[in-house]
Amino acid sequence: MDEHEQACDQQPGLSRRTMVAGTGLLAVVAAAAACSNAQSPAPAPAPQAPPPAGPPAQAAAGQRLGSAGAIPVGGGTVFPDKKVVVTQPTPGSYQAFSAICTHEGCTVNKVVDGTIDCPCHGSKFAITNGAPVHGPATRPLSSRQVKVEGDSIVLA
Repeated sequence: MDEHEQACDQQPGLSRRTMVAGTGLLAVVAAAAACSNAQSPAPAPAPQAPPPAGPPAQAAAGQRLGSAGAIPVGGGTVFPDKKVVVTQPTPGSYQAFSAICTHEGCTVNKVVDGTIDCPCHGSKFAITNGAPVHGPATRPLSSRQVKVEGDSIVLA
């Protein structure tokens, strides 16, 4: 050891050796902290809802929906598998609409007291033109064209 090192080691307080050892220990602790941060897995991404489905497929033109005699005057019938509702506001006058509610996309489920009713949020639509008569829906049901062929209601 040279004369300077001996003088430092003999002075009260921190020795040079203690300082070097402390600095080394500090470096080891800092390296360990950095490694533990680098190795921790990234947080998992938040779950995401599936993308909204496109508009539901509707029955194509030419498909038979049912018997004209089964559509009551002043009422109607929902064909959920075809996504169509057919009404007969007056004798022999048939109207057809999409059975998909314009509020949240639920399928309407019944025709009662002159309205086409949605079970999800209570929207009601007129059997004559599909216009909303009770919200929350604010847009009418989209029209579909139907014709009577014999005793059958067929999409036009």
